[in-house]
Amino acid sequence: MGSQTGRLERLITEENGGCCEADVEDRLDSLRSYQSAAPESPDADLTALKTLGNETRYNIVRLLNAADREVCVCEINPVFAVSDSAISHALSDLYDAGLVTRRKDGTWRYYETTPRAEALLAALDETQEGDR
Repeated sequence: MGSQTGRLERLITEENGGCCEADVEDRLDSLRSYQSAAPESPDADLTALKTLGNETRYNIVRLLNAADREVCVCEINPVFAVSDSAISHALSDLYDAGLVTRRKDGTWRYYETTPRAEALLAALDETQEGDR
């Protein structure tokens, strides 16, 4: 058995009172099968999570989600203590990540959370409640 599996061998031995090469291979095969549950290309997931990793973008998504309606960018700007260009850039990033929709009506731009953003926020809220 290889040096990379030494700790795994010790774990299986402790769990089962013994370990052979077949036990290690069975465990590794089982773990490899779990990987198939992950998306083949995680880019969209990673982009969404990275996008929410910025405080301004996260707070904008929270505001839009709580509003439960389309919100004009002119309503968002005064709420945050950052520049208009920072808000604009954050909204663009959120849109590119698929976390908000945008609609232009004349000179006004309206934003709203997507079901994906709502599900991510719900998951965060649900798991946060469990930590308390």
